[in-house]
Amino acid sequence: MFKTYLLLGLAIVAEVIATSSLKSSEGFTRLWPSVVTLLGYTIAIFLLSLTLKTLPTGIAYAIWSGVGIVLVSAIGWFGYGQKLDTPAMIGLGLIIAGVIVVNVFSKSVAH
Repeated sequence: MFKTYLLLGLAIVAEVIATSSLKSSEGFTRLWPSVVTLLGYTIAIFLLSLTLKTLPTGIAYAIWSGVGIVLVSAIGWFGYGQKLDTPAMIGLGLIIAGVIVVNVFSKSVAH
């Protein structure tokens, strides 16, 4: 199970890098940020597909997208100066809480 979560973590990192580079690609008009975006998404989807051999699709995707949303929001805040208001922060906190609940309490996830 450790390997599955390691692959899922790597998929999340690749997706966060790709999404962060997407802004820098300026609509795919800049070569290198565009290459990083496409490569990052390719790696992310491939690694996510490997996790689906062990984890249920809904659980894997919930973790992948939830953690990704929080990390991309943090990069937007610190890297691009995109401020988050109180409702956005509360919403991100609820996403984190949801991922924790799924992982700690759900019987759908093998521990």
